[in-house]
Amino acid sequence: MAVTDRSLVARPARETLRRVVFVPSWVATLLLSALFLAGASLSPALQYVPLVLSVVVFGLPHGAVDHLAVARTRGARPDVRAVVRVVGLYVVLGGAYAGLWFLAPATAFVLFIALTWFHWGQGDLFSLVALVDADHVRSTGQRVATVVVRGGLPMLVPLLAFPAWYRRVATDLVDLFAPGATAALAVVFRPDVRAGLAVAYATVLVATLAVGYARATDRTPWLVDAGETLGLVVYFALVPPVLAIGVYFCLWHSLRHVARLLAVDDRAATALRNRHPARALGRFARDAAPLTVASLALLTGLAVLVPDPPQTVPEWVALYLVFIAVVTLPHVVVVTLMDLEQDIWSAAA
Repeated sequence: MAVTDRSLVARPARETLRRVVFVPSWVATLLLSALFLAGASLSPALQYVPLVLSVVVFGLPHGAVDHLAVARTRGARPDVRAVVRVVGLYVVLGGAYAGLWFLAPATAFVLFIALTWFHWGQGDLFSLVALVDADHVRSTGQRVATVVVRGGLPMLVPLLAFPAWYRRVATDLVDLFAPGATAALAVVFRPDVRAGLAVAYATVLVATLAVGYARATDRTPWLVDAGETLGLVVYFALVPPVLAIGVYFCLWHSLRHVARLLAVDDRAATALRNRHPARALGRFARDAAPLTVASLALLTGLAVLVPDPPQTVPEWVALYLVFIAVVTLPHVVVVTLMDLEQDIWSAAA
């Protein structure tokens, strides 16, 4: 199935998902951008609220259906072997990555940023081709560039706009395992390095949108792509990173992945075609609940194991982000398998 094939997500389901997915993400990012452009401020403690809520609101749960996702994408019912394979993937890859945090936390942090950059980019790529019919991302090269641009919005723009906040979050994560180890990352925060990154990223962003505009046969999907991209540049440049990432994680990335999961679940897809999104989301909540609860238990265990257990809200959020990092690695493998099944990276005719 080619990614430009409209059957990737059936039309009635796609129309329902557009409302469920795009409206919350657009409203939240536009509203926050406008508020902070107008000079609004929010206490640092309150800025952590969306990340705390992401434990149960889409964020952590969006990966808790991985044991069912690949089989459903293949049009099969998940059986015990399919579930065991995914659980094994989490144990092996997640366990190895957890070990890296204890052995080399600064390196583990860099890997976390790189993984998230790719994964959040691939999530936006899927929503463009499946929900917006974006024929302007036609070649494999364009799709790679789109992933670079989209993933760089939440991962790079906050570094350029709020280096002190970015450094503080990096320190909070790394110091749980080795206080002072973030000194190894100091070069990234130098003004000249950030300026170079800004120029390089802006060049890729402009070139990607320009090539897409030239190749688009329908300008509407390109306008959605360009509008989202430029809107998120403004959003991440204005809104403090902890708040911006927390809202984006819940209402942008995770919600769009949930939409993808609903589209491959026969019963949820039927509910979407019948314009019953609440029923479809209820099925997702039911499927995600067991592993979300298990994840919370593992998070508690991680708190016992770290050399410097968390005491404050920022430290607990830092531990939560480390746990998210650990499960992101196997989650990226699962989502990439879904991409391959649905030919997301194949060049369109």
